[in-house]
Amino acid sequence: MMKQKLAGQRIAVLAADGVEQAELTVPLAALRAAGAEVEIISLHDGSIRGVNMDAPGDSFEVDRTVHEARARDYDGLFIPGGFINPDFLRQSSASRDFVRDFDHQQKPIATLCHGPWLLASSGLASGRALTSWPGVRDDMVNAGATWLDQEVVRDGNLLTSRGPQDLVPFIRDMIQLYAGGPPSNGALRRRHSDPQREAPSSFAMAAAHLMPRMSAGTMIGLALIGAGMLASGRGNRMGGQQAASR
Repeated sequence: MMKQKLAGQRIAVLAADGVEQAELTVPLAALRAAGAEVEIISLHDGSIRGVNMDAPGDSFEVDRTVHEARARDYDGLFIPGGFINPDFLRQSSASRDFVRDFDHQQKPIATLCHGPWLLASSGLASGRALTSWPGVRDDMVNAGATWLDQEVVRDGNLLTSRGPQDLVPFIRDMIQLYAGGPPSNGALRRRHSDPQREAPSSFAMAAAHLMPRMSAGTMIGLALIGAGMLASGRGNRMGGQQAASR
């Protein structure tokens, strides 16, 4: 059934050099496993280079340039993150127009980490609820968004996530978004923007400390461990709150 969930769909993946490798390869594998046809769209033809934070990663073949691609030819858009990739994309008028066309046609757009930078530069963040890498929280708020510090946020045709530590829930809701299904309960909360964090993510600091020796596999492993630690922490806090209320 998973194989057929996105059968017949074409998903455009808008990415540039410096794309965070885990944020590209893991969702791509999930989309293909669900039956989707996936095309990598970029600023130039040939190939793009992935990174593992700031260390060079693998190369990925580009299917067509953003100047050639048209939103009408796809069922959905996926924008991976990283520090470098979305910075290049947000400076490209063709990329901004490409993203706006998806939104104008009310087609689903999923992105994570620093990817929402492109939404902000395309004028799509204002009035929307979303999340992103916590370090660019202020960029989102200043662009008019309600920023929520949670694994995934779904607002209409937009799905956003904080980063590689949230890949598991992000992929779950991404498949649901493209399939036209409902969001998970965890993706639905809307309220005033959450405050700035008091300190950087321990997961990100540990990953940066291990560079450049850390492989993409290690990165994903740390992300999943981090997700488990966060879930465990939430469970412990909830248990403590319930015990206190008795």
